[in-house]
Amino acid sequence: MWTSFVNIFLNILLYIYKLVDNFGLAIILFTIVIKLLIYPLMRSQIKSSAAMMDMQKSPRYLEMMEKYKDNKEKLAEEQMKLYKEMGVNPTASCLPMLIQLPVIFALYQAVIAAIVSTPLGMLDLTKRVNPAFLQIGEIFPINPNFLWMNLGQPERLQIGGLGFGIPVLAVLVVITTILQTKLTAQSPTGGTTTDAAGSSAMMSGMMNLYMPLLMGFMAYSLASGLALYFLISNVFTIGQYAVEGKLNWSALKFGKPNLSALLGPSASQSAQPAQPASSAKNISSPAARSEEKIDYKEFKNKKKPRKK
Repeated sequence: MWTSFVNIFLNILLYIYKLVDNFGLAIILFTIVIKLLIYPLMRSQIKSSAAMMDMQKSPRYLEMMEKYKDNKEKLAEEQMKLYKEMGVNPTASCLPMLIQLPVIFALYQAVIAAIVSTPLGMLDLTKRVNPAFLQIGEIFPINPNFLWMNLGQPERLQIGGLGFGIPVLAVLVVITTILQTKLTAQSPTGGTTTDAAGSSAMMSGMMNLYMPLLMGFMAYSLASGLALYFLISNVFTIGQYAVEGKLNWSALKFGKPNLSALLGPSASQSAQPAQPASSAKNISSPAARSEEKIDYKEFKNKKKPRKK
């Protein structure tokens, strides 16, 4: 089953290579084809995320979160009722990512299978290519070079005199993954101070932190053909959100992290040091400050000392 799935990707990739005669360009075009195929799911994800944000800002949702904050089972039941009434699918945002995971693994195996250098590998490739779709003699031998990269090997840009290679593609993958997670993230809901909202925001923040590191590690250690797929996929996803007008430009803030946005207002308030009651009274009450002033009227009727 899985081998047949990988073979489909292999045949499509090799057919594109036959048309363009460039393996790197074939991977780029293959990535765009995959993104276009799942574009309806991506658009559904964008709409579902926007509907979820609107629902979480509604008074009914906020009242429900406050009313059942100590009863998790009842809260989940009421949430599911509200999801059905408003037509919101809470799992829609995960579907495109779940679909892309097998695509990533299948593409990696297809790239490795396509770039062969031994007679045994050539024999295996011949068996996996569909003769009704493609003739192996039309594309062999396959040139794996693209720019400075061998797409079947981890990418390094060799600079004379340094003695080591710079993983340019892995760095670009990390940068574009960070930009994608920030630009495509929805703005946090306002007014939601529940523990559930804070936990959800913290989970999103952790994903935004670890996902670029994971993608960068895979781009650094695996074949550069897969890293090229990551890079083009990130750029194309940002373009898709731009077409829909859903890019969150306000999220591009790389300064000090806002703990209240991650943990919720209630947590940030509890983290503030408590002020003494007396000092708080003196600061917050103007009347208290006026009581401390000296009343000079009591000296009004007193006799002044005589001059000598």
